[in-house]
Amino acid sequence: MNGWLPVLITLFKGVHIAALILWCAGLLALPLMLSRHDPDATSEDYGRIRRATHMTYAILTTPAAIVAVVAGTWLIFFREVFVPWLYAKLLFVAALAAAHAWIGHLVLQVAEKPEKYRPPRSYLPVTAVGIPVIAILMLVLGKPEFGEIPLPDWLREPRGGQLPFDVPKR
Repeated sequence: MNGWLPVLITLFKGVHIAALILWCAGLLALPLMLSRHDPDATSEDYGRIRRATHMTYAILTTPAAIVAVVAGTWLIFFREVFVPWLYAKLLFVAALAAAHAWIGHLVLQVAEKPEKYRPPRSYLPVTAVGIPVIAILMLVLGKPEFGEIPLPDWLREPRGGQLPFDVPKR
C-alpha cells in the first residue's frame, strides 16, 4: 500500500461514517416530525413544521446521503472490496435510498396539501428506514461469508460469442 492510501482510506471512512449518522438520523427524525402535522393546525404551527421538515430534508438529510454514497463508493475502490456481503449491503443501501425518496415525497405532500394530506403513521417510514439500517450494520460489522453464489455454468464461463456491436480497438 502506498504511504498516502491508508491516510486517504481513514479520511474517507470517517467522512462516510459521519455522513451515514446524519443521513440515518434525519431519516428517522423526519417521520416523527411529520407526525406532528395536523391539517387543522394554525398557519403558525403549520409554518413551523413545514420549515423544520423542509430544512431537515433539503439541508441535512439529502446532502448527507450524497456524501455517504460518494465516500462509500470511493472506499469500495480504495479497499478493493468486491465480496458477496458488499453486494448484499448495496442492495440494502438502495432500499435506504428508496425510503429516503418516499420520506421526501411525504414532506412534499404535507407542504403542497396541508389541509388535505395526512402523513402515514410514523412507524411505517421509521420501519422502512430501520430495516435497511439494521441489515447494513449487520453486514458491515459481521462481514458474513456467503460462499459462492450458485449460478449455472453458462453464466460463469465466456461462451465465445460475438457481441452485437463492434468493440473499439485500443
